[in-house]
Amino acid sequence: MDRRSTLKLIGGGAALVTLAACAQPQDPDIVDVAAGDPNFSTLVAAVQAAGLVDTLKGPGPFTVFAPTNDAFAALPPGTVDSLLLPENQAQLIDILTYHVVPGQITAGDVLGTRQNVTTVQGGTLDVNGIVGKFGSGVTVNGANVIQPDIFASNGVIHAIDQVLLP
Repeated sequence: MDRRSTLKLIGGGAALVTLAACAQPQDPDIVDVAAGDPNFSTLVAAVQAAGLVDTLKGPGPFTVFAPTNDAFAALPPGTVDSLLLPENQAQLIDILTYHVVPGQITAGDVLGTRQNVTTVQGGTLDVNGIVGKFGSGVTVNGANVIQPDIFASNGVIHAIDQVLLP
């Protein structure tokens, strides 16, 4: 094999490696992680109806206090269906962005402390890491964090047992 053929093979191999790197799936973002968890199907439907998918796929980082399906089901009958109607999109956006905080806050960041954090919606959440018999739990405006630190490429999700209302 002459030198030109070797260079062509090496150059072709580099192109294949570059293409393979481009074809690799990216780490899942907040929307992808939530969509992959059946406990968040109502939240994902709400995010889609509100037109917030692209925002929550953005670079972040974001902290999302994510109500589970059970949390949405605990709302008065018809509330979720009403919020998903196009004419109620502004109210839905207001509620959903109240669950999102700029920056990444992990459970370890708040355990043993109590903090007020400002949401994307502009409201304030009381994040209390001094709950439970041994200070081992976290609440957000009284909602229990039932699954902390679900990491995504652009932030972190904490599953909560209530829908937070601004």
